[in-house]
Amino acid sequence: MSEENYRFSGISRLYGAQAPSALRSAHICVVGIGGVGSWTVEALVRSGIGRITMVDLDDICITNVNRQLHALDGNIGRLKVRALEERCLLINPDVKISAIEDFLTSSTVADILSEEFDYVVDAIDSLDNKAVLVDECLKRSIPIITIGGAGGKQDPTKILVDDLANSWNDRLLQRLRKKLRREYSYPTDRTPFNIKSVFLPELPFLAQDDGSVCQIRKEEQKSYRLDCYTGFGSAAFVTGTFGFVAASEVVKDICSKSSDFVKN
Repeated sequence: MSEENYRFSGISRLYGAQAPSALRSAHICVVGIGGVGSWTVEALVRSGIGRITMVDLDDICITNVNRQLHALDGNIGRLKVRALEERCLLINPDVKISAIEDFLTSSTVADILSEEFDYVVDAIDSLDNKAVLVDECLKRSIPIITIGGAGGKQDPTKILVDDLANSWNDRLLQRLRKKLRREYSYPTDRTPFNIKSVFLPELPFLAQDDGSVCQIRKEEQKSYRLDCYTGFGSAAFVTGTFGFVAASEVVKDICSKSSDFVKN
C-alpha cells in the first residue's frame, strides 16, 4: 500500500474503497478563510481532497485566536490563505493548493469561478458578496453549500443542514434569502433553492454594558455582527463545528457518486 493510501485508509474504511480516489480527484473551492472556512479547509485536506482553492485577502490578527484555526502566535500579520496553505502541505504534501489573495466580489467572481470546481463552500460574511457567489454557482451548476452566522452562538450541537429556503432563526441567511428573492428573482414561496445551508437556530448572546451576556430577540439583531472588537463574540467549538459540518456534506456528496457508498 502506498504512503498516500495509508494516509487516508481510515477514509476508505468509512466511505468505501473507492472514496479516496473520488476525493483525490475532487477540486473544492472555499471562499472565506476565517472562523469557519479555515476549519473547513482543514477537514477537507484531512479527508484526502486532492485540490483545494482558497479565496481571501484578510490577514491574521490576534483577535482571531478565539475562533480561527491558523491564528497562531507566529502567524499574526500573515495572509490567511498563505498560512493555511503551509499547514495543508504539512498534513498532505500531495495536496494541490491554490491560494487566491483576493476577496470574492461581483468584479472578481467570474475569474475565480473560471476553474472547474466540484464543490464550492461559501464561508463569506459579507451579504452582497455571499449573494453574488451563491447565484453565480447556481447559474454555472456548481454545487455550493452556504454557511450562516456563527457569531453569538454557544451550542454547536444544534447546528442543522437544510435547503437555504428552509433555514430559520439565522439572520445572515434570512437576509441572503430576501436579497436573492428581491434582486435575483428567486422563488418567493417555500420552493427549495437547491442550495444547502448550514445554520444554528439559537438566539444569539450579546455582551451587555455591565459585562453580562444575554440572548437577544430576532428583532434586536439588526445592528450586530461578528468582528474583531465589537458586536457578537464567538468560540472555536462553534465556528469549527460549522466548518466541519460543511466539510462533511462536501465529502458525503462526492463519495455518494462511488458505487460502494452506502447512504445513511
